[in-house]
Amino acid sequence: MADQTSLEVRLGFVEGVSEAVIRQLLDSLLHAGVLNDEEMEEVNKQDGKRRQARTLFDHVWRKGPKASAIFLAELQSRDPYLARKLGLTPNPIGPPGSPPGPGMALPVEDSQPLERRNGIRLCPTKLFHEIQAKEAGEIYPIKDAKSRTRLALIICNIVFEHHRKREGAEVDLEQMTSLLEGLGYTVQTETNLTSQGITECLQRFAAREEHKTSDSTFVVLMSHGLREGLCGVKSQGKDSDILSIDAVFSAFNNKNCPALLRKPKVILIQACRGLNEGSTYVSDSTGPPASPDDISWLPEEMESDALQKVHIESDFICLYSTTPDNLSWRRCTTGSVFIVKLIELIKEHAWNCDLEEIFRKVLRAFENNQPLQMPSKDRTTLSRKFYLFPGH
Repeated sequence: MADQTSLEVRLGFVEGVSEAVIRQLLDSLLHAGVLNDEEMEEVNKQDGKRRQARTLFDHVWRKGPKASAIFLAELQSRDPYLARKLGLTPNPIGPPGSPPGPGMALPVEDSQPLERRNGIRLCPTKLFHEIQAKEAGEIYPIKDAKSRTRLALIICNIVFEHHRKREGAEVDLEQMTSLLEGLGYTVQTETNLTSQGITECLQRFAAREEHKTSDSTFVVLMSHGLREGLCGVKSQGKDSDILSIDAVFSAFNNKNCPALLRKPKVILIQACRGLNEGSTYVSDSTGPPASPDDISWLPEEMESDALQKVHIESDFICLYSTTPDNLSWRRCTTGSVFIVKLIELIKEHAWNCDLEEIFRKVLRAFENNQPLQMPSKDRTTLSRKFYLFPGH
């Protein structure tokens, strides 16, 4: 039992820890004397985040309970939600074969299954309050469920005058409506619109009074698409009846939709962006580029004015079903593969993951090119974490 539990925690740590947290753990453990310079260098030499995490975990585990207790305390400090997800307690990590108790506890959800609604795992009240308290300044606030007026808009073009019918799109519409309703949104659905009709629908939706007492919104667009944008139902090609994605962001920016200022605006787009298959052959993969260093850009002599200026576009997060110039894929019976996977992962992980982390899981699900498309985040300007907190 202890063997299996230790293995599960190791696998969970390797899968869930971020590169930033690995770097922080290395510095802390070196300073605490848990690791030496040679061990730290061995971790850093490993190719890829998973190998680094695996090597780090193994170094600590071999050093026994005292070292593992320091490691656990640092992990809880750097990434408390990963520690809780792994079911770790303040007790040290016991090596395989040690008696149950001084090691890892099973995750809470294994012994106490989470309640579900509409297939969505609900956030336990205790965890909800913990996240609110620990990340108060780093997350978007949500309004009380009894008084807020959350709205969501789904526009789904299915039948076209000059293009084939989007078989299976009805399934996408039904399943996405069910998901958003389960998350507490009143969903407005529209089908089979021209690009002008979509633009007018977006503008009317952005002007609705309910946004003033809401804390966020979802806008879902599903249609045929080209590199230039989304197809209206009268589209015959790139020069006719095409909705530019700029029009979507313009409708909900801080000038045209002040009611959603400083509130998350989630844009989900299911459409092709070209005719290419989004895959290629490579000899080997390379690691991700390093993040640029933070810079100080605010001049000291600047002062605030009586009139407050805000960014014209902020607090958006957009997930497109594919990368530019490439195809999106849909099954006629079960719907678009992107929409299916997105709904599945929101249902499973929204209880304890913020939306960007869920989107990362979506990208991971497609990284092996099965099928041949890769979703992409576009024009994301969230300045805080957006937790959906299902059930709250």
